[in-house]
Amino acid sequence: MKSSNTKSFYSDFLPAFASGAVASAIAKTAIAPLDRTKINFQVSRSQKYSFTAALKFAKKTYRESGFFSLWRGNSAQIVRVVPSGAIQFAAHEQYVELFQVDKNGVSTPFRRFAAGSCATTTAGIITYPLDTARAQLAVSSKDEYKNLTSVFVQNYRNHGLSSFYRGLIPSLMGAMIYGGVGWFINDSLKKMYKERTGLKVTLVTSFVFGASAGLIGQVCSYPLDIVRRRTQTRRIPPGQTTAQSLMLIWRTKGVRDGLYKGFSINMIEGPLSSGIWFATSTLLLRMWKEGHNK
Repeated sequence: MKSSNTKSFYSDFLPAFASGAVASAIAKTAIAPLDRTKINFQVSRSQKYSFTAALKFAKKTYRESGFFSLWRGNSAQIVRVVPSGAIQFAAHEQYVELFQVDKNGVSTPFRRFAAGSCATTTAGIITYPLDTARAQLAVSSKDEYKNLTSVFVQNYRNHGLSSFYRGLIPSLMGAMIYGGVGWFINDSLKKMYKERTGLKVTLVTSFVFGASAGLIGQVCSYPLDIVRRRTQTRRIPPGQTTAQSLMLIWRTKGVRDGLYKGFSINMIEGPLSSGIWFATSTLLLRMWKEGHNK
């Protein structure tokens, strides 16, 4: 007879893990060209961002390196987001149970926020080196790094293991805010929808809720994402704190061209990616549970 822990693993953790993994691969591949364009402007000290400039960058990349160059770094992104999304979705299910979120008819908004924040932070800590390598690959040419493996090999030889954890603090701070706000908005909207309509959340509705969560989460955490990307790609000097980096960017570049540089792309990319991820992962998990219970 299987133990209760084994049953819980196969009935709860594994389906959530797989659902989050598949949804992450689909979502990030869909927005990869936008993501590469955004990172290029986030880390640049000289290029002033505008939507027109972003389109010119995409056209130039296409003309010089071909259509699939717009997805450069996506293999590294997939390697990162698949385990990250899988861990986050599965961890969230566990934190919801651990914190007893909205149990027994009692609304617990803070616990809802905490479960999302902890889930995103957990995934961020485990997969961070892959995120660093993905950022460096996205802003480099083939002459610098041929592939994801060369990023790891060259950086380890030249800078040591610690180089893969550059920007970890702003990343975790951003993850706590983005994950907490995102999951809180998504779960709160789903809860309100079910209470007012008595209906199941559809795929389209789930996408809208997820997109809304992604947009609001990005607004709250975007400046920390700027610091994270610049630190990962060595645009920020070693030893400079997150607070110092934020102040320096604000003083020298301001809000629009500094702390929120490239955000107009994110207003498309963030909600689209988040909507696809929340909708797909939720649908896959529901399908598995309904099939399992038949």
